[in-house]
Amino acid sequence: MASTETAKRRRVSEKASRFTESVIREMTREALKHGAVNLSQGFPDFPAPANLKRAAQEAIADDVNQYAITWGAKDFREAIAEKTKWYLGLDVDPEAEITVTCGSTEGMIAAMMATVDPGEEVVVFEPFYE
Repeated sequence: MASTETAKRRRVSEKASRFTESVIREMTREALKHGAVNLSQGFPDFPAPANLKRAAQEAIADDVNQYAITWGAKDFREAIAEKTKWYLGLDVDPEAEITVTCGSTEGMIAAMMATVDPGEEVVVFEPFYE
């Protein structure tokens, strides 16, 4: 962890100077060091479905290589809305009620920043995701 003086020299914020390494990264390194099973990361233990592999290959061949809009591609959000209806029986608007994030941490922080004001408290129960 960097000191305040180090933070001033590097021109980073006081808050950023207190950031530490991700516990996932730390535990991954320890698992590798000791030859242990790594339970800190999500490692899929199943092959990707054939139709997903084909779709990825087609996207690569068709040069589909641009970033999607930041809240998720429209057809992807519509597919999520359809699955939500099928799986949970809920009608959700893919334009106003679904946002795609780059992982659970981004989703959690976005939700908290949108709903929690400075000075309010958030209770997070254990076990929790980093």
